Amino acid sequence: MRIGIMLPDRAASIGAIVDSIVDVETDGFDAAWFGQVFGSDVMTVIAMAGARTSRIEIGTSVVPTYTRHPWVMAQQALTVGAATQGRFTLGIGLSHAPVVEGMWGLSYEKPARHMREYLSVLQPLLTEGRVAFSGDVFKTAGSLAVPGAPKVPVLVAALAPRMLKIAGELTDGTVTWMTGPKTIATHIVPKLTAAATDAGRAAPRIAAGLPIAVTDDLAAAKERAAQAFVVYGQLPNYRRVLDKEGAAGPADVAILGDEAAVERQLREFASAGATDLFGAAFPVGDDAKASLARTRALLKSLVGKI
Repeated sequence: MRIGIMLPDRAASIGAIVDSIVDVETDGFDAAWFGQVFGSDVMTVIAMAGARTSRIEIGTSVVPTYTRHPWVMAQQALTVGAATQGRFTLGIGLSHAPVVEGMWGLSYEKPARHMREYLSVLQPLLTEGRVAFSGDVFKTAGSLAVPGAPKVPVLVAALAPRMLKIAGELTDGTVTWMTGPKTIATHIVPKLTAAATDAGRAAPRIAAGLPIAVTDDLAAAKERAAQAFVVYGQLPNYRRVLDKEGAAGPADVAILGDEAAVERQLREFASAGATDLFGAAFPVGDDAKASLARTRALLKSLVGKI
C-alpha cells in the first residue's frame, strides 16, 4: 500500500504550499494529496511544484466538477500532467448539495447523471485529445493538444453504489474520505472491482484518506477529531459510509493511538483492499508541532513496508 500525506490548500503563502510538497518528497513519501476546498487552486499549485520535485506523485482529493466544465478540467489536467512530468493524478468529485446549491447557486439534481456525462467528455479529451458527446447535461465536440502531456489517471470520489459503478466503468478507481476498513472491504472493493471487470478495465485503484494522529492520549485524540471533523458526520454522502462502518461520527474512523496501534490500523486498510492511504495529520495536546512530527515520523517509517 502506497502511503501519502494530505496537505491543506491554505497556508501562509503559495510558496509555503509548494515547499510542503517538496518536503513530502524529501521525506520519502509516495504521494502528496490536496483537497480543493476554499483555498488555493490546487492544480495551479501542483503545476508549480512540478519544477521542484522529480519523483513524488501529486494528486487531488478532490477537485469539484460543478465549477469546472469538463473541457476546462481536461485542459488544466493535461497542463499539470506535463508540468509534473506525468506524476499528476486527477481526483474529481461532486462535492455536496449544501455547497453546490447553497454556495455556488447551481443545481445538484441527478448527481450520478452529471458525473457519468462529465466523464464522457473528460476522459476522451484526456486519452485521445478529442471528444464528440451529446447528453442531457453536456453537448461538446472538439479537440485539445497540450505539448508534452502524458496520460493523466482519473479517480472519482465514489461512495454510493451508482457512483462506484461509474468509477469502475470509466476511470482508474476511487478516492475516499471518512471511509473505514470494513466499508472498504465489503462495499467499496467488491462494487468497484465488479464494475471495472465488467468494463474490461484493469484492477481499480482505491485511495483512502483519513485523519491520523499518533498519540498516547486516545481520549483526547477522539475528542479533538470529533471537534475538528464534525461537519463530515453531517453531510449525507459521508453519513452513509459512517453508518455502514457502524461509526457514530468521524472520530470513530480516524486512525488514532500510539505507534503500534496506528500501524495496526493502517495494515487493516491494506488488508481491506486499499491500494493507497493518505493521512490528514492533526495535532493532539498542547504541543502541536511535536504532535504532528510524531505522526509524520511514523508514517514515514512505514513507507514501502505495508
